[in-house]
Amino acid sequence: MEKNFPKEAKRERFKRLATLRTNAILRRLKVLGNCSNRSAYEYTEEDINKIFSEIDRRVKDVKAKFHYPKNKDFKL
Repeated sequence: MEKNFPKEAKRERFKRLATLRTNAILRRLKVLGNCSNRSAYEYTEEDINKIFSEIDRRVKDVKAKFHYPKNKDFKL
């Protein structure tokens, strides 16, 4: 299906969707930042490390998809 789209259309679709999805993630990170309010929430350094370790791991996983796409099946 995607093979029918011209190259520029794929580029424009990528830009549109990547912008929307990136902004959504950034908004959610801002909301997560609201949890840092110590007058409203109680948390430990361990809690913070768990949260950001998982976020960092997921970011690395997604970034790797852009740089190292999954290998195709082996063919001779």
